[in-house]
Formats: sequence, structure tokens, C-alpha cells
Amino acid sequence: MPRPPKKHRRKVTKVPRSDATLPEHDRRTCPEDLATRRQLRDMGLSPGGHGPVAILRCKHCAYRPDQSCNHPTRGWLYDVKTARPKRTPTLAQEWALDRAMAARATCPQCNRRYYFCLPLRTQGCCDPCARGYEPSPDTYFAPTAPVPHRLAA
Repeated sequence: MPRPPKKHRRKVTKVPRSDATLPEHDRRTCPEDLATRRQLRDMGLSPGGHGPVAILRCKHCAYRPDQSCNHPTRGWLYDVKTARPKRTPTLAQEWALDRAMAARATCPQCNRRYYFCLPLRTQGCCDPCARGYEPSPDTYFAPTAPVPHRLAA
């Protein structure tokens, strides 16, 4: 039986640096008014709907100054002048996020809310319920007293 053919490496398209669509900057040489998305987040800003204005070359492309960087590790640089302040969620959005996280972290059998997400899709309940042991008290929120129903009639 003949051997299957060897898989060849993907061909890398080499683009000259002069033909790149956006200007490229090497590490530690980019201007002060450009920042990555993470740097903008640390400053409390977001790109504000504007696209990247330059590319931050990866460390491997420092050895190839004549070619454009097309690695997935390259960074996009955004203009700090056009960035906007990050939006803060409303109280209703925070409540909705808290309810969604509570649904992921609450066991349907013992009704304990844990500090981490449970494997509800695969296991269906928390580990103590599935394996039959008592959980440690520092892994879940302390239960609160149930509120009695107060009907108007």
C-alpha cells in the first residue's frame, strides 16, 4: 500500500514593506499618540468605532525589515486622539449580567451559588451533588434567609 503524500507547509506570502496598506512600526519605536487596544483599555479609553491606523510589528519581523508583518501576533495601533471614554454599563445591564452569571454558578439540586461556573451542560449539577460529599464553605456564597411571601389579599 503506498504511503499518503506528505503535508507541505503553508506558503507564506511575502509582501514588501513598501506595499503594506497601513504604516508599520517596530516595537519601542511607535509614536506616542498611537496605542494598542490593551493600552487604550488601561487608559480607560476605547477605539470609539475608528479602525486601526498602523500596525505594530511582531518580534519575529524585526529580523526582516524589508518585508511586511503578516503574523497573527502583530498588533493593531489606534489613535489616542480619536479614542473615546469607555462606556459604563447601566444598573439594569449590571443586574442582567449578575443574573446570567448566577444561572451559570447555581446548582439546580442544592441551590448553592458557587464562586465559579459549574459544568451544568455536561454534568448537570455541582461536584458535591454528583459525587455525594459536602462542599467546603469557602467555595459558595452563604445562603440567605428566605423572604416570606406577603400577599395583598
